[in-house]
Amino acid sequence: MMPTNIPHIKVLESPISAVNMTTACEHIFEALRNKRKGYICVTGVHGVNEAFDHADFLEVLGGAYLVTPDGMPMVWLGWLNGQKQMDRVYGPDLMLEVCRQSVEKGFTHFFYGGAPGVADLLKIKLTTLFPGLQVVGTYCPPYRALNAVELEDLQQQVTAVKPDMIWVGLGTPKQERFVASHLSLLDTTLLCGVGAAFDFHTNRVKQAPRWMQRSGLEWLYRTIQEPRRLFGRYFRGNSLFLWRLFLGLKPKHLSTSTSTTSPTPNPIHHEQ
Repeated sequence: MMPTNIPHIKVLESPISAVNMTTACEHIFEALRNKRKGYICVTGVHGVNEAFDHADFLEVLGGAYLVTPDGMPMVWLGWLNGQKQMDRVYGPDLMLEVCRQSVEKGFTHFFYGGAPGVADLLKIKLTTLFPGLQVVGTYCPPYRALNAVELEDLQQQVTAVKPDMIWVGLGTPKQERFVASHLSLLDTTLLCGVGAAFDFHTNRVKQAPRWMQRSGLEWLYRTIQEPRRLFGRYFRGNSLFLWRLFLGLKPKHLSTSTSTTSPTPNPIHHEQ
């Protein structure tokens, strides 16, 4: 569950931490220093839609240490709700920044996910980019849930190296469910799902130009790259998200109060 000292807003009932890259990293390293176990979700429109449709996924987000605003719509809604300090904490960028700072701070990392060989390649890429970075292990899972033997193998590998942080690249919503359900099973402090970061940082998938990332158009760039896989997610998902906001988000809903009597969830409100 989010610490009470980290403010957050709720978008269609999903909690989104009111953080930026600087404050997100501060909270992460505070947890690592204090050995405070938890998991981190990086969430945008796709994740909010998933949580709107699936109560168990909403519970996963609600149990997170941080739910960072992965997409610009979350940031814009935060700004509308008075959280001017909010800025995009994009999963791939968060991974780079935490790894960069970990060189000096001495925290260790473990990569879980990706296609065969990708986690190992990611280790090479990031330890080359950040000399001194300690990536103490990698694991490439099958395209399904781990069976008992595989889980035991993973646990043994993790226990042997005790990484401070495990980065998970399985895609939403699979990775969020994984970090929530495996937090108590793995000998680590933090787990964080970062999805496409594994492919981006190994140059398997090209990232959108920074101006598109900052203008909320990254979804269009990625859809052009992978239309068969992403057309439905983005065009249908974005339209559904906007429609749901339209149904409930009106100026009066930008109040900081929380209604418990309205039959329609307040689509966005702020909590401390």
